[in-house]
Amino acid sequence: MTVTHIGNLTVGEGQPLGVIAGPCVIESLEQCLEIGSAVRDRCAELGFGYVFKASFDKANRSSIRSDRGPGLAEGLRILAAVGEELGVPIATDIHESHQAAEVGAIVDLVQIPAFLCRQTDLLVAAAHTGKAVNVKKGQFLSPAEMQNVVVKINEAFNEHFPQAEHKANLMLTERGTFFGYHRLVTDFIGLGDLMELGYPVCFDVTHSTQQPGGQGSASGGRPDRAPLLARAAVAAGVHALFIETHPDPPSAASDAAVVLPIETTLALLADAARLRDAV
Repeated sequence: MTVTHIGNLTVGEGQPLGVIAGPCVIESLEQCLEIGSAVRDRCAELGFGYVFKASFDKANRSSIRSDRGPGLAEGLRILAAVGEELGVPIATDIHESHQAAEVGAIVDLVQIPAFLCRQTDLLVAAAHTGKAVNVKKGQFLSPAEMQNVVVKINEAFNEHFPQAEHKANLMLTERGTFFGYHRLVTDFIGLGDLMELGYPVCFDVTHSTQQPGGQGSASGGRPDRAPLLARAAVAAGVHALFIETHPDPPSAASDAAVVLPIETTLALLADAARLRDAV
């Protein structure tokens, strides 16, 4: 299995557990620093690698009236400030190919949302940034179909960087599969299949508890089950965890139904460390 380099971190087989965490959407620089510093310090205590993540735009909200974030320019300004202040790699997601170059100039990890994981132009643009790329597996795809995503990104990277001595820095994320009745189901057999594609695999702890459309104009969730899923994923051997966390989840501008309180996230990471040591 190859490893993935995200800034100064390495994620993959034989490496420390990676943690990608932060608020769902950027609300303020101060809040990002509050969340990021707390998770960074806990990861440092546990020997985990940490990447701060927050979105500048949530383009796939259930309602047109939902808060989408500060936008590209202001969002990247805040993300750059967070990276400088905290001294950690930064991740954010893109929804359109024209965003890739500007985002890639600031962040260390470019993320592709699950609903957009088959969009060729978006994958190509992400690969052309030269930064690490994290693709969330669509709820509508089997693990085997993610091989097509791997091929697209590697071919786009190799064409754009013909002198590179390595493949694209790529990571795949499992975030649940649609199974009806407003619930996502984590397929742990499929998680094992995904890990056999040869790239580091991340498990999205919080989005996997989502109940799509479960509240009519917004998605619901079962955040109380997030620690259970995280423990199972760590025991299964994933290389990284993705967690959205917030100081006051009910007031979160996005994904309020699934984001975890900061103190829950910090306790969950301690559990993950003990379990990973045991495994």
